[in-house]
Amino acid sequence: MLSEKPWRVEAVMQFIALQFACLCFGIVAVSLLHRLDISGFKDDEGFGTILVGTLSFQGAAWLLILFFLRQHQTGWRDAFGFRGPKIENVPRLVSGFAVVFVVVMLLQGASIWTLTKLGWPTEDEVAVRLLSESKSWWTSAYLGVFAVVIAPVAEEFIFRGMLFPFVWRLGFPGLARFGVSALFALIHADAATFVPLFVFALALTWLYEKTDNLLAPITAHALFNAGNLVLLWVGDEFSRTLPQQ
Repeated sequence: MLSEKPWRVEAVMQFIALQFACLCFGIVAVSLLHRLDISGFKDDEGFGTILVGTLSFQGAAWLLILFFLRQHQTGWRDAFGFRGPKIENVPRLVSGFAVVFVVVMLLQGASIWTLTKLGWPTEDEVAVRLLSESKSWWTSAYLGVFAVVIAPVAEEFIFRGMLFPFVWRLGFPGLARFGVSALFALIHADAATFVPLFVFALALTWLYEKTDNLLAPITAHALFNAGNLVLLWVGDEFSRTLPQQ
């Protein structure tokens, strides 16, 4: 059972508004720099486009989290669980996420197969496509750090650490579990990954409830993304060994 979170309504609304404003600013900035034909912004794979695109949401969230916690006079260590309750349960429960990883991968394969059969063309998620098509090692390195460090911390605080307990405290436990998990899946803007990410988000929510410690879903999320990176790298290496037609 989760401990009481002191998140105030006005602070949550302010966080959401500022996060949306940062995202809009990033979209406008990338579009403008692309029109000006600035190096790094000429296409979706440009490092400038990637940097602004990622920092305008997950990167901005890091700063907004700091502001949010100061509003509640709460430190990072307490909010993220480095000295929080049930921290001794985190390693044991996170280790069980290998099963979740396999289930999510199978669901993604089933989703792609189903959408293909329905005549709905599927594409790789933007982040996956950028990694596989990246031509520079620093872009790949940045995307790796982003996927394993920046994104898990930002997304887990927003969805599990802030929105989930906030909606729950309003008296909507079902909406907190399923609605927030659906929103998490939706922000990735990919039909083929919606169901797998929805199930993954439910598992992360369960993990947070079980441990009452945000460090647990952050760690599981980071390991999940790292596993995807390894599979992507192995897949690319294998495809290079195949004879060219």
